[in-house]
Order: sequence, then C-alpha cells, then structure tokens
Amino acid sequence: MAALNEGVRPCALVTGASSGIGQAFAERFAADGYDLVVVARRRERLEELATKLRSRHEANVDILVADLTNATDLRQVEQRVAGDDALQMLVNNAGFGAYGPFVQLDPGRAEEQIKLQIVAPTRLTRAALPGMIARKQGTIINVSSILAFSGSLPSPPLPARATYAATKAFLNTFTELLHSELAGTGVRAQVLCPATVRTEFHRIQGIDPDRSPVVPMSAEEVVQAALAALKAGELICLPGVEDSKVIAEYQQAQTRVAQSGMPNKLASRYR
Repeated sequence: MAALNEGVRPCALVTGASSGIGQAFAERFAADGYDLVVVARRRERLEELATKLRSRHEANVDILVADLTNATDLRQVEQRVAGDDALQMLVNNAGFGAYGPFVQLDPGRAEEQIKLQIVAPTRLTRAALPGMIARKQGTIINVSSILAFSGSLPSPPLPARATYAATKAFLNTFTELLHSELAGTGVRAQVLCPATVRTEFHRIQGIDPDRSPVVPMSAEEVVQAALAALKAGELICLPGVEDSKVIAEYQQAQTRVAQSGMPNKLASRYR
C-alpha cells in the first residue's frame, strides 16, 4: 500500500470517544479535516457526538459500539483498524479508574482494567501498524496518566491505585520502546500523561476534580498539548510540565538504572 491518495480524507479512530479526552480528540480531529471512527460502549453518546461532528465539520463519522474488555468486540475493532487504508491516527484512550486498596479491589474489576488499558491498546496498535508502515505515515497516541510515574508516592495523599497506575506504566514503557522500533518508518508514537482533567472520569470514582488541590485541566487543553507535542517531536507529553528538562532527566535516570544492572554481578550489599 502507498501513502494516501491526494484528495482522500485522513481517518482517525478514537477509543473511549463518548466523553472527556476521547470526545475532545474526536472534535479536534473533525475540525482539522479528518473523518472519524468513534468507539465506546454508549451508543447514545456516540450518536450525539457523530451528529454534532457531521453538522459542524461535514466529517464522515462511523460509530463502533464496543466493550473493549470483551474479546469479540475487541476483534471487531481490530478488523476495522487493520482494514482502513485511510487510517492516520489511532488514539487508545479508553480507560477507567477503579481506585481503592488492591486487597479490596474486585478481581474481576482488576482484570477488566488490565484488558481495557493494556490488552486493547496492544492489540489495536498491532492491528494499525502494518498498514501505517506500508503507507509510511501514521500516529499512535496512547493515553496514559501522570500516575504512571507515581509508584514511589504514598497513598494517601494520592488515591490507592496499584492496578490503575501499573497499567499506565505499561503504556509508557510500551510506547517508548515502540517509538524506537518505528524510527525511519514515517510512523510516530506518543504517550500522553495528563494529571487531573475536568471530565466525568473522576466523578465516577466519587472524586470532585474541582475540589482537588490541583486545578483540573480541560480535555481540550490536553488534546492541544498532545498535538503540539507531536509537532515538536516529543515522545512523552506531560501537559502540565513547564520545564521539558524534567522529562529528559526522567529518561536519563531510567537509562542509568538499566545500565547499572547490566554487568549482572552480585552487588556487594547482597553478598
């Protein structure tokens, strides 16, 4: 397959598009001239969004009602991703919080979170990449969280979040390594790590983001940051981080830790 023919509108597929960051991505892509495939569980929300995008931006919008924790539904979305020759943007955004002490977390709920926030992005990314690489263009955006970096921070004051934060940490490492594998292909990968965002995500957890000590960001601002970071060539997008050196220092620290263990000689403190 070659690059998109002139005059063919690019397509963006967004999961978790019925609200919040996913909806903001869909609205921005439509305004930027993309056709859309919007994926979520709530048909009414998707139909409302599709009607708005069609009328405001004359975008072609396809609806895929799917629960990405369900293997059959996930396969259907995979097939759409793999078969769309116009796909230029895949945004793996679907997720949920399920905060609380791990020992109190329902095992089924923990498994659903792993399926939605690890298995689904992995499979959809794998479905998208062959076509994108063949066309020599495309972008994968994996929506993570600032909490992916929070393993050393106690709870409280942060919420108990073992499974949630771990799934987001997977997305960070997955995207970093994918980025290096895609060098020279024309395909880009980004991991987007917002902090508190003014969406229904936190309210579903019983948390009012407007009472947070951190002023919540709007979903539209998060999307603006992601797209600006793409233009700047940033792999890790932290919308609220003013000093980009922080990200470079984080990556350098990762490298030092990994390299220091490479000699594989038992450390003196363990002898």
